[in-house]
Amino acid sequence: MSEKNRDGKRTARERLAVEREKQKAADKRRRALIVGASVVCVLGLAAVIGVVAANAGKDDSSDAGPVVGPSGAQGKDGLAIPVGEENAKSTLTVWEDFRCPACKSFEDAYRSTIHELTDSGKLRVEYHLATIIDGNMGGTGSRNAANAAACAQDAGKFTQYHDVLYENQPPEVDDAFAKNSKLFELAGKVKGLDTPAFRKCVEDGTHNSWVEKSNDAFKSGGFSGTPTVLLNGKNIYQDQTMTPAKLKQMVEEADKG
Repeated sequence: MSEKNRDGKRTARERLAVEREKQKAADKRRRALIVGASVVCVLGLAAVIGVVAANAGKDDSSDAGPVVGPSGAQGKDGLAIPVGEENAKSTLTVWEDFRCPACKSFEDAYRSTIHELTDSGKLRVEYHLATIIDGNMGGTGSRNAANAAACAQDAGKFTQYHDVLYENQPPEVDDAFAKNSKLFELAGKVKGLDTPAFRKCVEDGTHNSWVEKSNDAFKSGGFSGTPTVLLNGKNIYQDQTMTPAKLKQMVEEADKG
């Protein structure tokens, strides 16, 4: 083999060795980039997990706070607003949502009979407020109206305001009760209710947490929907034969003993 051929082969081997070193260096840099990117992803995931963990259990509602029940609230956990004589022989338990069209239908049909029976001392009604339409349709009208009704209870005018809310109920898809201005407008229909104290109670959402607790009780109670109406523990709203006249007869018979 000539000296020239040996020099050519040696040069080729050297070039190959140089290329191999370059490839090793490139592979090393690529592995470093992959590892680095993986670390960034893990750190990013850890940061996300950390944020989620830090916020776990927090209530997104700015209205979260101590549960403040309205004046005179009774029953389990103080979630019932009572109307009528405490010693009445019959108790009507009503679960309602002020945005609920079926609740309005019930109120429109039974209002005068219920007033007659409570005024005569023969019936006691325990109102429980729910917010299922807010959950189904979105918005805060159910809760805000319920809070306003609780504020009216503080002023001793729950029944009057309760009736006004149903008499002026907006369409189910219209969240008009979410607006304080609407609640104040309707309070003007109840003599002596639209006061600074009432307005502050509504604006502050004083009873919002109480309303939310009442709705939680409704959801855990196994009820099928609103209104749910129980007479002495028996669901009469599901009775297809029930009428205001029949309700009156049942209450009067119980009153006679």
